[in-house]
Amino acid sequence: MPPVNIESSDDAKPVDNGKAEKCITTAMKGLETIEPLVRSVEETPEPISTEVQGSIPSWVKGNLLRNGPGKFEFGNTHYNHWFDGMALLHKFTIAEGQVTYMSRFLNSEAYSKNSERDRIMMSEFGTLALPDPCKNIFQRFLSRFEMMDSTDNANVNFVKYKGDYYVSTETNFMHRVNPENLETLDKVDWSKFIAVNGATAHPHYDPDGTAYNMGNSYGSKGALYNIIRVPPEKSDSKDTLQGAKVLCSIVPVNKSHPSYYHSFAMSENYVVFIEQPIKMDLMKIVTAKLRGKALSDGIYWDPKQETVFHLVDKRTGKVSPVKYHTKAISTFHQINAFEEDGFLMIDLCCADDGGAINNYLIQNLRKSGDALDEVYNTICRAFPRRFVLPLQLTGETPTDQNLNTRPSSTATCVQINKDKQVFCQHEDLHGDDLYEYGGLEFPQINYGKYNTRQYRYFYGCGFRHLVWYKKGFFPSEPVFVPSPDAVEEDEGVILSVVLTPSQDKGTFLLVLDAKTFEELARANVPVNMAYGFHGAFNATP
Repeated sequence: MPPVNIESSDDAKPVDNGKAEKCITTAMKGLETIEPLVRSVEETPEPISTEVQGSIPSWVKGNLLRNGPGKFEFGNTHYNHWFDGMALLHKFTIAEGQVTYMSRFLNSEAYSKNSERDRIMMSEFGTLALPDPCKNIFQRFLSRFEMMDSTDNANVNFVKYKGDYYVSTETNFMHRVNPENLETLDKVDWSKFIAVNGATAHPHYDPDGTAYNMGNSYGSKGALYNIIRVPPEKSDSKDTLQGAKVLCSIVPVNKSHPSYYHSFAMSENYVVFIEQPIKMDLMKIVTAKLRGKALSDGIYWDPKQETVFHLVDKRTGKVSPVKYHTKAISTFHQINAFEEDGFLMIDLCCADDGGAINNYLIQNLRKSGDALDEVYNTICRAFPRRFVLPLQLTGETPTDQNLNTRPSSTATCVQINKDKQVFCQHEDLHGDDLYEYGGLEFPQINYGKYNTRQYRYFYGCGFRHLVWYKKGFFPSEPVFVPSPDAVEEDEGVILSVVLTPSQDKGTFLLVLDAKTFEELARANVPVNMAYGFHGAFNATP
């Protein structure tokens, strides 16, 4: 994993786009092993104290909630992919300059079944559960013809709907959890409320709490991409996803090979769906169990396909007739999107190759020496880039000329025909020093005040502008916490959980001044943790 936290501005000096036409990698030698970052750990179900070095501002009060895989084997069976590990929920409680820590495994059906039998009983993204050895040969043979159950191992993120916290992955199941003690409360099935077979773990929110998400549906005529809207308030205390609606459906370029997506973007007026060339072969996925393969066997990168941006009006659900194309790119996380002067700017972390999802096999991440160097040096890096999409196309809009009139912007957008097809080329939101640090991922912004608005700063892992870096230390997704009386965008602190694989129980919560990146404090946690994915800060009075 990239060993750096960053801060960057949206007016970073552009870099010649020709430099990014092919997959960009940075050759490294002698990489430190990261095997301890993907090793099973124990839960800490009761809060424990941490040793705080430095001073945490007194106004920082609340819980940093984190989610990610924490158990990678049961008995003699083990998971194949980093995304498969059992969800371990973490909570750092910050109050009066002190920090306590606790963690609990999500009490999912997958975790319960696996624990009860001490073997992997439910299949995950990259791991096929083998037939139950307690069944006879005929029963085991027939079980291969059964449909693979969707996992409820919600190990990706903490999300919020109607004021409640849920943990989520990308299937149709979420779990409502108590953010105070991490207790697993209710299992919630998206498909009981709307016609979708799953939803992302990265919803977006309007200021009033209305949530937007995306999920696929699969029928006899193939797949559809669906934009979902969830109302901000409950109708009663037991309410979960009641009132959720499909705002609109988008037909894939190829219904039997829809695109995989991990997230989407949102501006003030539009949901932006990025149909990328990471494809899902539905026939392979449906027959995976019969063929003795994991679901990941049905996902592939098709570089011959272009990437398409679809714009959906949030209020009417109408899909824009303009189709914005760019070259084949892959993206997992968007940074921000905003509208200005008749253009929609979408900033995202993207790479020029989409095969990375298959590189995160446990066996790869646990390599060392030259073998680990080889894995790292073959991964295509993700970089922060901006696309500029013109919103006001008419019958008079010229073709074959750059429509981007924004001053100092090097991005281009050209209408290639009168059928309202626009081809876009990005501009880079970084300088040459980014190549040294190997790209950027896990981007975060001052979401509450600047999501869907013009902004200046974003934070992530693996960049260099203002930077916190210590050799051998591996920070996680940075979370921005604004100060209560903030006037400027970057007034606040950055929280990041830092792991040190070379030290036993060397984990700590890092607190940085978001404006200067000065280290304010660290809270040393006397436990081992696996490297997690995403989380949220729950402020308390």
